[in-house]
Amino acid sequence: MKKAIIINGPNLNLTGSREKDIYGVKSFDDFYKEKLLVFAKKNNINLEYFQSNHEGLIIDKIHECIDAKEYNIIINPGALTHYSYAIHDALVACMFPVIEVHISNIYNRENWRKNSVISPSVTGVISGLGLSGYMLALRFISEF
Repeated sequence: MKKAIIINGPNLNLTGSREKDIYGVKSFDDFYKEKLLVFAKKNNINLEYFQSNHEGLIIDKIHECIDAKEYNIIINPGALTHYSYAIHDALVACMFPVIEVHISNIYNRENWRKNSVISPSVTGVISGLGLSGYMLALRFISEF
């Protein structure tokens, strides 16, 4: 059985209630339970979810995945995308697929959001497809 984890960064726990015109009206927790867990079960993937508003805890979770040597990571670092070289460095150490997901199109927003310091350390990037981006990343993992 494959193992995958979704790691969400700061403020993504507010999805569905914050800036609905950008992030949508559905909470991530509801989407996770209704869509992602169902897909994972059908495709024999043990899926976990972790969210933190703290950079160090996100790095610690990535290190746990590295130590386990059997994970695939789907990560949305939130605003940390644009300046967390520490998360970048942790992801470089991953010897398994890592997919960076963004709910909004970061290239169609403020200038400071257009640069991801995370992207050079990941397998692929999905941006601007709403919560469906997580499903696309999980589908990739199921076929990888």
